[in-house]
Amino acid sequence: MIQAQHWLSVLSCSFLAVVVSITGSVNSAKAISLTNSITIPGESTDLYSLGGNSANNNRLGGFFSDLYYDRYNNVYYGLVDRGPGGGVISYNTRVQKFSLNVDSNTGAISNFKLLDTILFTKNGENFSGLNPSKLNGNAGVLGLSFDPEGFAIAPNGNFYVSDEYGPSVYEFSATGSFLRALTTPENLIPKAGNDINYVDGRPTITSGRQDNRGFEGVTLSPDGSKLFAMLQDSLVNEGSPDGRRSPNLRIVEFDTKTGQSTAQYIYQLESLADINARVPEDTFGANSQGRNIGISAITALNDKEFLVLERDNRGVGVEDVTSKNSVASKRVYKIDLTGAINVSGISLAGTNNLPVGVTPVSKSTSPFIDIAELLEQSGQSIPEKLEGLAIGPQLADGSYAILVGTDNDFSVTQNDSDVQFDVCSGGTQVSIDSACPAGQSLIPTYLYAFKATSEELKGFVPPVKVPEPTATAGLVLLGLSAFWLKRQFKLNEK
Repeated sequence: MIQAQHWLSVLSCSFLAVVVSITGSVNSAKAISLTNSITIPGESTDLYSLGGNSANNNRLGGFFSDLYYDRYNNVYYGLVDRGPGGGVISYNTRVQKFSLNVDSNTGAISNFKLLDTILFTKNGENFSGLNPSKLNGNAGVLGLSFDPEGFAIAPNGNFYVSDEYGPSVYEFSATGSFLRALTTPENLIPKAGNDINYVDGRPTITSGRQDNRGFEGVTLSPDGSKLFAMLQDSLVNEGSPDGRRSPNLRIVEFDTKTGQSTAQYIYQLESLADINARVPEDTFGANSQGRNIGISAITALNDKEFLVLERDNRGVGVEDVTSKNSVASKRVYKIDLTGAINVSGISLAGTNNLPVGVTPVSKSTSPFIDIAELLEQSGQSIPEKLEGLAIGPQLADGSYAILVGTDNDFSVTQNDSDVQFDVCSGGTQVSIDSACPAGQSLIPTYLYAFKATSEELKGFVPPVKVPEPTATAGLVLLGLSAFWLKRQFKLNEK
């Protein structure tokens, strides 16, 4: 592995080293290869300037909870989750806009540059990462509590952001101002008996999404008419004895015009038996199927086919800096909705198997990308939270860059008393916002570039964009307006 250093500004008015790992051509079983990676230092800060530099204010972290490429403006978006405090310490939720150089021949990425930090607001108030109990004093009132996990851009430039608390899908303007909420299907809303409860987990929650397992990914059909939001794991009440043992999670289809859901489909996680076969010395327990295995992202190829990022909860991260546990699953699969049965009115309560007549989405038997395999072959460590997935620009030979980003949890952990600590690369924990010991640093964020042939991405339809009004169109509209006003004036004179 060859390493080269690039220098760039990461927004604290200083220059920080970003290491670009050139891995060469490391191939999976398919024609997809790992091109290189960028390391973004954990000490970096974003462009939010109020309140000074601190982890809970402007540390550049957690920002590949989802990843989106705007191919019409050649910019990227990295979505930040609820912040370093895990829902119990205030954080203004946001999305990071950045640019990136992609070599048109090799697909290698370089020169990460942050362009904007966009906060999510409603009527001038910031959305907060605090959970509803902390923010609103009521577990059943969502309010401005927001845990962003999925991000997509509509043809008109508006943002769609999915959330884990609700689970919710919100539409925002390109400046982060709230416009509307899509209607969440009733069977997904977390309840304790008949009472909505957005905060607690099982056994308090008896139906709806599992705690911290809401809409983990979101994507749009190429024409923007349909939105697909995907739960990270199965519903708490769908499984035997509960959702933690079920491989069946739901993809919800929405009509973006009405904001109403139009269908639900079943996506099946890789079976625990197959996953454990790869790590016989360190297997997952039966209750890990629908809890420690889950999805992290979905991105559309066309209106029927999608790429889905599926992973386990092992790898380098704030809870396991040296990755002592065996990583079993960091994979991208291709799926197809064709032939899948709408299960909006079908409950899977009490069973881990699908009822007769229920067909799930079809899923490639082998992974589209085996990320863990490629990282291991290149000699790189495997991060726990590979969460962002985007189809990048088309390259000179017709292939595409595919980007995968990590969520480093801001390199912060906390104890049961909600006291936060920075986690350093050697495993040392220090008081938050204090320096790591000499020779150690905060856990960085990684951005990986893969290369997929045009054949591998056959059927990919780029999203459409609403054309901006041209000068000619503006003059025509101005002329029509003047004609209408003149006509009205004459009618009024009569």
